[in-house]
Amino acid sequence: MMKLIRLEWRKLERKKVIGEVITYWVIIMLLPVLFLKVVFVDMPMIRFGESYAAAMELMLPIQLGFLLFGASLINHVFIEEYKNKTIALSFGYPLSRKRLVLAKVLFIIIAVFFGTLVSFVLSGIATYAFDHILDVIPGTPTVTDLMNYAARMVIHSIVVALASLIPLFWFGVWKRAVIPTVICAVFLMQFPNFVGLLRITLNPDFLYALFSVLGVASIFLSVKFVNKLGDL
Repeated sequence: MMKLIRLEWRKLERKKVIGEVITYWVIIMLLPVLFLKVVFVDMPMIRFGESYAAAMELMLPIQLGFLLFGASLINHVFIEEYKNKTIALSFGYPLSRKRLVLAKVLFIIIAVFFGTLVSFVLSGIATYAFDHILDVIPGTPTVTDLMNYAARMVIHSIVVALASLIPLFWFGVWKRAVIPTVICAVFLMQFPNFVGLLRITLNPDFLYALFSVLGVASIFLSVKFVNKLGDL
């Protein structure tokens, strides 16, 4: 399986993908301070800047931005191969289609997970560094804050990796449509904001659990029905 996963990496335009990831890292690591120092500065009811523990609650949903990276990989790994007919060549290997699709899925999960994990680290370092310069957040992070951040960093990286595959079955494997895949990722990324605008109280952990379940369901359907959906 690892050989198949490495093969997916070699088939990509690696410089383009690496450049895309670096762009996400730079943008996302600057967003927490931007929100705290500029966007929320005249909104006293929004209390993300009260402490590092509160700021973490802002930084978690920001990492949903990596759902767009997942959508991009779905395009490269699935949709482009369907459109270029190269996936038919892959399905000609003496391996089951389900195994090949699972390898593609695992590649996306691993890429998004590690991309999000690094993004969390960079965001934490950047927020701490800018706080020393701009005095955005009162106090300093405690050991408890750092431990909670590390734990949530891993858990939410898993959530983002699974949630990034929600568009896979319907838009990637079945419809093979790039724009709807991206729109779906944007909608999922902004869904917590939509819920807030509609004044719907929804536990964030429940929402992230729901995203994970939907991602797993999309993976299951993609692997289960790949033989019935054809190559073209």
